[in-house]
Amino acid sequence: MSIIVTGSIAWDYLMRFPGYFKNHILTDQDKLSVSFLVDEKERHRGGTAPNIAYNLALLGEHPKIVGAAGLDFEDYRQWLESVGVDTSLIRIHSDEFTATFSVITDLDHNQIASFHTGAMARAREIDLREVGAEAIDWVIISPDDPVAMVNHTEACRDMGVPFVYDPSQQLARISREEFMTSLQGAAVLTVNDYELEMAKKLSGLQETALLQLVGAIVVTRGPDGASVITKEGEIHVPAARPQAVVEPTGVGDAFRAGLLVGLNAGYDWETILKLGNSAAVYVIEQVGTQNHRYTREEFLARVRENYGDLPMLETCCGKSIK
Repeated sequence: MSIIVTGSIAWDYLMRFPGYFKNHILTDQDKLSVSFLVDEKERHRGGTAPNIAYNLALLGEHPKIVGAAGLDFEDYRQWLESVGVDTSLIRIHSDEFTATFSVITDLDHNQIASFHTGAMARAREIDLREVGAEAIDWVIISPDDPVAMVNHTEACRDMGVPFVYDPSQQLARISREEFMTSLQGAAVLTVNDYELEMAKKLSGLQETALLQLVGAIVVTRGPDGASVITKEGEIHVPAARPQAVVEPTGVGDAFRAGLLVGLNAGYDWETILKLGNSAAVYVIEQVGTQNHRYTREEFLARVRENYGDLPMLETCCGKSIK
């Protein structure tokens, strides 16, 4: 059985602006027309599904990606297989390019991003039921083609498999109907603190009402850590301490990998959040969403460094990439 990761597959173009966006955006104007001259540009492997899957592999899981990629994906596919990610369920479309994510980050780590869908638009052609419930431990439905996201939640409900609904940046794109349909029966809704407010506005519901539709709401809060809101109340865990703060892109995806490992192991919520926070902190320490590496021993040492000894984690992360 495996953790199934659905979501975008993309090439990331990361750029740095040596200033502050707030100094160049006029809030009293009805129109917005700005251009930022960047001084760095790099291409990295990205997309929410491979980012989450890569971190799951580091944590000893053997995840499978379900998604759509294009004619420029072969090198990426070989890389994912080399680090322990199963790509056999990815649909390759030779008449499309793989999706492209472009982001500019300023000196305050604020970001302005754009996304070109490319082959990702074909993800709606994938039926998750073909994987089979017997082969699935958990599913995470991360940002993808909006129709595909709705289809995947319906498939999870039909198969009776637990799923995490992670709409993230697609909250700005999807309709209320798509959001409300996708929420139904999710074990976890995961968002950052800004996205939680977007979700409440989109749905017209506060946290208490959202919890009538989902089992729990996990909220990442940047340098303030992460929280889980359930019908029993709220638990908050402070962030792990990074050794350096370099680039925030992909931090949330790494957190979700820790979340899934904890859910799959059946840990309590406090432990799950500590795993997520510890996995996330590696990403912010360098540029790129899949350029960090660690062994099981190094990861557990990082958890202990931030949160003390957690005996139950001796059964965590059975096999890491060497």
